[in-house]
Amino acid sequence: MARIKTTKDESRKDVILTAAAESFRERGYKATSMRDLAEKVGIEAASLYNHIDSKSELLIDICFSITSLMNDFMTSVEESDQTSLQKVETILRFQIRQMVDNFDNNFVANREWNHLDEPELSEFRTQRHEYRKRMNHIITKGIADGEIKESINVPATVWLLLHAIYGIESWHRSKVRVDPAVLEENMITILIGGLKK
Repeated sequence: MARIKTTKDESRKDVILTAAAESFRERGYKATSMRDLAEKVGIEAASLYNHIDSKSELLIDICFSITSLMNDFMTSVEESDQTSLQKVETILRFQIRQMVDNFDNNFVANREWNHLDEPELSEFRTQRHEYRKRMNHIITKGIADGEIKESINVPATVWLLLHAIYGIESWHRSKVRVDPAVLEENMITILIGGLKK
């Protein structure tokens, strides 16, 4: 019987999750079958159930691994002694790098989360909402401290910043390859430059 090939630093579940994230991005969650995933990791479909309970378990793991990563990073930034504008820049740089280096998982968490079942669906929505509220708070403090323009609408600004970064998915499809470091610096120049007072 075929076995899932792993490296020293990954488990069989890790290999399955990686294959799932790529397949969910390419085909969509609904269109990806257990047979598709099994073929991708080189085993029989029935053998997948030795490692996971269901396809929905994979979507839960992918989505919540991203929210956990983002929220943990947000906490570390909130607790730092950076100014509000520096905090926004640090968070944006982290998210840009995630969209470049950890694209499949981020794409799935951004685009396929609506296929989660309850109670995970509500919990995921809550975590996304709380993340935006934390960004709102940082920007609001930056306005109060005179670092960030007073004229901006804070919720709309947070929405624009996050969606600009989600738009990096088109960079992955582009035939004209911009260096990731150049992409990051250009985005930061535009996004942070637009906030500075």
